[in-house]
Amino acid sequence: MGFGTEILFMIVLGFLFLGPKRLPTILGHVARAKAQFERATRSLKSQLEAEFETEGRRGKTEASQPPVGNQ
Repeated sequence: MGFGTEILFMIVLGFLFLGPKRLPTILGHVARAKAQFERATRSLKSQLEAEFETEGRRGKTEASQPPVGNQ
């Protein structure tokens, strides 16, 4: 079964279990939840990348400076 036939099968099952009146409402909720999840994952990814970039710069700066203290 290909991806398109799986989607079609799920839509037919949705019509059978939810009915034609409730299915669009449910699909709207699912689409909004999916979009919100994708925004959250993009935000988390960008925050992690910024943090790793900051840590990488800090590590390079500390490594390039001679140690201070007991010499």
